[in-house]
Amino acid sequence: MKTFKFLLKYLWPKDRADLRIRGLLAMLCLVISKVINIFVPFFFKGVVDQLSVKEQLLIVVPVSMVLAYGLARVFQMVFGELRDFIFVKVSQNTQRKIALETFQHLHELSLAFHLERQTGGLSRAIDRGVRGLQFVLTFMTFNIVPTIVEIILVTLVLYFQYDLSFAIITFGTISFYIVFTLVITNWRTKYRQDMNLKDSEANTKAIDSLINYETVKYFVNEKQEYARYDESLKEYELSANKSQGSLSILNIGQATIIGSGLVSVMLLAAKGVVRQELTIGDLVLVNTFLIQLYLPLNFLGFAYREIRQGLVDMDKMFELMAVKREIQDAEGAGDLHVTKGMVEWKNVSFSYAPDRQILKNISFSVKPGETVAIVGPSGAGKSTLSRLMYRFYDVQKGSISIDGQNIKQVTQHSLRRSIGIVPQDTVLFNDTIEYNIRYGKISSNFEEVTGAARLARIHDFIMSLPLQYKSMVGERGLKLSGGEKQRVAIARTILKESPILIFDEATSALDSKTEKEIQTSMRAVSQGKTTLVIAHRLSTIGFRPSWMPIRFWCSSRGKL
Repeated sequence: MKTFKFLLKYLWPKDRADLRIRGLLAMLCLVISKVINIFVPFFFKGVVDQLSVKEQLLIVVPVSMVLAYGLARVFQMVFGELRDFIFVKVSQNTQRKIALETFQHLHELSLAFHLERQTGGLSRAIDRGVRGLQFVLTFMTFNIVPTIVEIILVTLVLYFQYDLSFAIITFGTISFYIVFTLVITNWRTKYRQDMNLKDSEANTKAIDSLINYETVKYFVNEKQEYARYDESLKEYELSANKSQGSLSILNIGQATIIGSGLVSVMLLAAKGVVRQELTIGDLVLVNTFLIQLYLPLNFLGFAYREIRQGLVDMDKMFELMAVKREIQDAEGAGDLHVTKGMVEWKNVSFSYAPDRQILKNISFSVKPGETVAIVGPSGAGKSTLSRLMYRFYDVQKGSISIDGQNIKQVTQHSLRRSIGIVPQDTVLFNDTIEYNIRYGKISSNFEEVTGAARLARIHDFIMSLPLQYKSMVGERGLKLSGGEKQRVAIARTILKESPILIFDEATSALDSKTEKEIQTSMRAVSQGKTTLVIAHRLSTIGFRPSWMPIRFWCSSRGKL
């Protein structure tokens, strides 16, 4: 019920009258299709009864009944297809909206969430959730409900047209079939859940290993990776065997129930024909009714299993949607307005965990146009400063302000738009070099992209490539060297044109010659802007012009 309540607002959107009309038309086509389907066996019975009379057979063929039977079959199919055609826009819009909302929600979650989650398992959960949603929409709307309606109609027709026995056997068989399907399917759900879990584990290990391809090669640990992956595959294989075994039990039971019901009803009809209480046409009609019911009933078992699995898969997606955002905009938060670029830290304390204190009572300021360098060893908390500036985490004590505005009181979007960063670990999109540079300002034209590349001293390298700016950088930028990736990141930051800049070990992956070139670029980029430089050593803080004031703040005993 939680799932259906969740889906209702998408299937019946208040702001989309066209989709509501489509939903109603689809339901109308469904009803018409099922009503026509009820009349099909009667037309077939008429044809058989008329052809059973030898005198009439020699005179005329019952053309009208044959035509009626054929047209009923055609129109039943036409309205069924119309139903699917009309409703597809509603279902696809629902899937798109939910997938988009899930994607947006994941982007709104904190950095801590993404650092703790494994990308492979996360993407798998979303993928299965969206596919599960498609199954639930398709099978529930156009298979489960229509089949139940048809069962009720057929039972009523058999009761009024023939005898109570026909109706009791038909309805009893179907009810037993449904109960059996529900019970066995619920029993075997645990095997499907376990199979999904092992599938996610195997997929996560595979993706993690491929992302770390170079590390695997460096340490010649291919066999270790094969063994880890194969271990997950073996566990998946065991779960899949159990799942298939339980599925076979379900299918055998369903076939036995359906066969028993069909034999019972056909014996009753045959007995009526022998006693001349029923015609051959009646025998055919009953048989046709039962076939029309049992065919979708076979599918009903599959549909129910898929719906159950879809609900399990969607539950994982709902769990992601239920994760609360740790970092949220304050109520009534306005945009950050940077007029000068004054950055102030006042008694800031922060820890990732209660037993892991990173910053303690840190206070400093960066005046407009000034550069402050923070130098110290790894693990001292230098990069934590940039994360707090971007508000990936909130400080536990103290405050950070820009031009007198506490960053907790402004929108995250406006804050991050005002800060440009060249991170220590540069990760690029698996797209072209042009796309990765333009990512700093999506609206920029090609001339602006090339201008930023020239300032970052990477234009000549790009032009030496066969596809130049259309060259693909590979997964996480693996086709580029560390220095090339950092220069792309610098070009991207140049294009952003933010009044506040952060260079977090921006030249750590560069050789001495390139480092000096980049420092020249950084000098031009930093002119007139508030700049925070994070470095392991003093030599990387050599890009300032002679007129630019710079202050050094070094860590003490590994702590800032």
